[in-house]
Amino acid sequence: MSTARRHAAVVYNPIKVDLRKLRRAVEKAETGSGWGRTRWYATSETDAGQSVTREALAKGAAVVLAAGGDGTVRAVAEVLRGKSVPIALLPAGTGNLLARNLDLSLTSLDASVETAFGEAERTIDVGVATITREKDSTEEHVFLVMAGLGLDAKMIAKTNAKLKKAVGWLAYVDAGMRALPELAPVRLRYRLDGLPEKPLTAHTLIVGNCGALPGGILLIPDATPDDGILDIAALKPRGRFGWLRVWNKITWENGVLRRSAAGRMIIDLSTDVKDVTYFRGRRLGIALESPQEFQLDGDEFGTVTAVDCFADRGALTVKVPG
Repeated sequence: MSTARRHAAVVYNPIKVDLRKLRRAVEKAETGSGWGRTRWYATSETDAGQSVTREALAKGAAVVLAAGGDGTVRAVAEVLRGKSVPIALLPAGTGNLLARNLDLSLTSLDASVETAFGEAERTIDVGVATITREKDSTEEHVFLVMAGLGLDAKMIAKTNAKLKKAVGWLAYVDAGMRALPELAPVRLRYRLDGLPEKPLTAHTLIVGNCGALPGGILLIPDATPDDGILDIAALKPRGRFGWLRVWNKITWENGVLRRSAAGRMIIDLSTDVKDVTYFRGRRLGIALESPQEFQLDGDEFGTVTAVDCFADRGALTVKVPG
């Protein structure tokens, strides 16, 4: 297909983006790159982005720009999974989780749009989760960064949307405080890569395709988005100071000490923190003792009784700076 005939599609959340500013940036980049006229698709309450992304593909889009936060990115990626058409990430919304983990721009709209019309790309894995509801109905969804059960999911479910819009990720602190009265460990059995089942009790279980969160928190330090592996973190605070040890592990040890050789030496010489356990594999099956709230990339997905996750290696193509 010739460059002159190529066109881009923008899938955007009209509530979260400055459409006038976004149109100016896209028109400038498409003209400078010699592309055809970009087509625009708005998400809605009934379509987080999947349906309009399918429409964009049917009309021949050569790249899909996702603008509207982590939920919009996840919805677009769900359709582009396994396709040759790449996704481009535009800074919008609260977390910009995937862009953060791929070291893409979080602040410059112009730079992100220019990247979308460039030629540089990389492939990454997509996490795929099949969830089972209480009446044994099943659904398949993707996640790009993390899926979670326990306090993590309860906190997201209780987040005030208006407060989140006003103060961003600080709204999760408020939600966390409101989730504490319901704090109880999650009891489950898990099967990793077809091995025998094992029991696990944890306050939070995170399944990661990537490891970084806003605020410099490196929750899962060994997670990389292109190794075909899921990295799992179980938070199991014990005793009065358990949550303090968890916090110290994921902020100080993961976020600070791991950045230097001296810091890594300190970690190697320190006693392992049993309040946080890591393991990894290509496929993880989870059977819950009781229904639990579940989240994907920061969006609540209701309660589930079982989850089966795997890493679909190299299933998504992402535009990156040249």
